[in-house]
Amino acid sequence: MALADLYTIYIPSQMSMEIYSKLYLSLLRSIQKKQTTISVRQQYENRKAIKGREYTGIIGGSDSFTIIGTSGIGKSSAISRAISLITEYRIIETQNPYAKIIPSVTVQCPFDSSVKGLLLEILRKVDELLDSKYYSNALRARATTDMLIGSVSQVAMNHIGLLIVDEIQNVVNSKNGKSLIGSLTQLINNSGISICMVGTPECEQFFESAMQLARRSVGLTYSAISYDDYFKAFCKVLFGYQYVREKTVITDVITEWLYEHSSGIISIVVSLIHDAQEIAIIGGTEILNLEMLNQAYEQRMKLLHSYINPSIVKNKSTSKTKKKESAMPSENKVDKTISISALVTESKDKGLDLIDLLRQHFTIIEVVT
Repeated sequence: MALADLYTIYIPSQMSMEIYSKLYLSLLRSIQKKQTTISVRQQYENRKAIKGREYTGIIGGSDSFTIIGTSGIGKSSAISRAISLITEYRIIETQNPYAKIIPSVTVQCPFDSSVKGLLLEILRKVDELLDSKYYSNALRARATTDMLIGSVSQVAMNHIGLLIVDEIQNVVNSKNGKSLIGSLTQLINNSGISICMVGTPECEQFFESAMQLARRSVGLTYSAISYDDYFKAFCKVLFGYQYVREKTVITDVITEWLYEHSSGIISIVVSLIHDAQEIAIIGGTEILNLEMLNQAYEQRMKLLHSYINPSIVKNKSTSKTKKKESAMPSENKVDKTISISALVTESKDKGLDLIDLLRQHFTIIEVVT
């Protein structure tokens, strides 16, 4: 049971500091726009929208940006830690005039990119924190999407500092994707709050497809971490959390193995070390070594093998063929060995690729360096 401690370990990186800075400044700009003369004028415009009348956005957007990164590198953890550090309290209460402001509201982009679904989810989250009834009132009124944008803009202007929309990659394969991004843009212009969109690299091409999308998606981009001092330090800290009887000191060989079999994805490293110890404890081995790590990789990470690229790539079918060939009489093997020189001569005389010729007669295993 104590193995679960591994999933609570958090070691700040350069990404953590950049995300903290971005969120802090965005929240600050958003709060500065509240209770200004122009925000009061915008409230009147938002009331028109709620009533289904024509309205305009006059406050202007405070800020919108993206945090895009490979799944499993710790984006959500970094955002959660940054928000907890930035906001000491769940609610900020201001005087003259009195107001309750939620520093950060986090929602997930609906899987079908429903604009109405997202707007209702924002109201529901606000109700959870303020004990208000915006969500139930919107359902009772059977508000249209335009009316909901006006209502959510009003709520955001009065009560939200920063809106974080997670899983924004859901817009890529949805026919409602551009509509949802358009509604977020309208929400920014009508409320003056900052909006952060968090997703995986697959949404980059979507945002690059149009100028108005690219303009709203300028932000931070991250990929899997490289084999550097941070990765080595991270692995060393994780290896300090051993719950097996026999302790193992981490070596460069183990660190390199972890990087090769995780492709620099932090969450996979944690899972490998966790599952290796779990296997060792259940099986009675009680040691965290390369053998246990290999078992965890082969038994628990099968679905991830196609996404991870260890340095040596072997084709299973060729391995079987090789075993069959090893059972052949030794005379056949001698004949094949002798024929290599003939193949070399043939490739020179005819200008053919030697590797292609060898593949016709031999099993070849490619090693990626």
